[in-house]
Amino acid sequence: MSIARIIEGRNQDIISCSREESVRDAAAKLAEKRIGALPVMDGDQVAGIFSERDLLYCIAREGHDALDHTVGEVMTAPAITIEPSQDALETLQLMTRRRIRHLPVLQDGRMVAFVSIGDIVKFRIEQVEAEAEQMREYITTA
Repeated sequence: MSIARIIEGRNQDIISCSREESVRDAAAKLAEKRIGALPVMDGDQVAGIFSERDLLYCIAREGHDALDHTVGEVMTAPAITIEPSQDALETLQLMTRRRIRHLPVLQDGRMVAFVSIGDIVKFRIEQVEAEAEQMREYITTA
């Protein structure tokens, strides 16, 4: 299965921030929307990712003053990205290997979705459950 299958029919309103935004404002967005990361946009290009981890590391280094930095100073960059055609299991392996939880999905250089490891795990669990149900039906009708 591809990432395109995971994101099809999904509301693609992507909450993002700019590299000029303050860490304080970006952290408020994370809290308000109850999300773990934001793609950092430079126009219509993905410049990086601002995540809970970036916030935590910045505060651990600089204390309260960290909130006055810009997102561009503390974000993870460059962002690792994927395309809709990427296989979901390969994406899960990439995320596990690189210890990342969010990926921008780019098509023709433009971000079309932002997926989390939870999105992919949920999809995989649904797929395994559907396969198990098919197997049960096959066994009971054989």
